Amino acid sequence: MGENTNSTATTRDGARLSYRLVKGSGQGRVVLVHSLAMDKTFWEPTVAELGGFADALIFDCRGHGATDKPAGPYSVELFADDVADLMDHIGWKSAVVAGASMGGCVALAFAANYPERVEALGLFDTTAWYGENAPKAWAERADKALAEGMAALVGFQKTRWFSDGFREANPDAVEKAIGVFLKNELPAYAATCAMLGNADLRAALPSFDFPCRVAVGTEDYATPPEMARHMAENIPGASLFILEGVRHFTPLEIPSTIAGHLKELVKAGAPGS
Repeated sequence: MGENTNSTATTRDGARLSYRLVKGSGQGRVVLVHSLAMDKTFWEPTVAELGGFADALIFDCRGHGATDKPAGPYSVELFADDVADLMDHIGWKSAVVAGASMGGCVALAFAANYPERVEALGLFDTTAWYGENAPKAWAERADKALAEGMAALVGFQKTRWFSDGFREANPDAVEKAIGVFLKNELPAYAATCAMLGNADLRAALPSFDFPCRVAVGTEDYATPPEMARHMAENIPGASLFILEGVRHFTPLEIPSTIAGHLKELVKAGAPGS
């Protein structure tokens, strides 16, 4: 098992996951799950801002990056099992688990199915349910990619991902995200879109019994503040943070802020806190 280098773990059904364990102070452990069509590099700016405060596990989800891309269907519960298997591989019984967008849905599924392994939960730019029209809307996005290629979605995506000011001031960061997006394999992307269209974690929220922070940008059109508010209102004791002037990819747009929330979750989830 490498530290600070890419390594591979094998899941219970034989899929190989590409991951990186970034060693910190050892006073806390954080598992970070990336957004749809991104990869482990999505979390690098946030991990840098953590500054070694905690050990951080970043990885490419099934169907993404350097991880295997078996045929679908996919489910958020399957992705949550992958997280559990990866934690077993590196020897973590529990950790702070956090995700952004798709990663937040996976974190919710993990919290629902493995509550004893969650020290605290971070939900960024995400939702427990995309709404009644979700299966149709996600199928249309997948169909467009399958018919026209990932490049056909870039214009739509980058204005949802980043605020206008960030795109203007940080063209390199925007282009890096687009580069990751364009490398996606179409069948895996379509299977993941279908997964999100079918995801509904609402029933699990009232059972959560660990510290939780929910954060969302005021300009997030993909998972708007009302979705975040619904989660926070239904998770006992959850804290809601509305982040001014940012959109859907807060870990890339304001990594220091997101790292600050993760540090607070590590502190809150520590034994005896």
